Amino acid sequence: MPKIIFPELSYRITGICFKVHKELGRFCSEMQYADKLEKILLQEKMLYVRECDMRKIEMTAARGNRVDFLIEDSILLDVKAKKFITKEDYIQMLRYLKWGKKKLGVIVNFRHTYLKPKRVINNEFE
Repeated sequence: MPKIIFPELSYRITGICFKVHKELGRFCSEMQYADKLEKILLQEKMLYVRECDMRKIEMTAARGNRVDFLIEDSILLDVKAKKFITKEDYIQMLRYLKWGKKKLGVIVNFRHTYLKPKRVINNEFE
């Protein structure tokens, strides 16, 4: 049976995302969701970096690539507000994980009626 990566932390992050979705609904902008997430992360006293420039983590990263949140220096969180998550969104998260040398990323699309956070695993992580 596969081991779950960062089970407690990812559970807390998912809970925060559900709280944001319940409070704001499904028709806000990505910025509004990110602002609310940041406010709750502060209240929960969780360490995070918002709009984390991947070049600060890995110099080979392309300029301008920013993940929405790096939480507890462990999990990358990408906030979306669109009809559906695309293959390109997954590829982008995998790129961020590889550049940042992180094991787990979460993509959350707040536009859906029912929130379904998507876990993305970096299998090349050592």
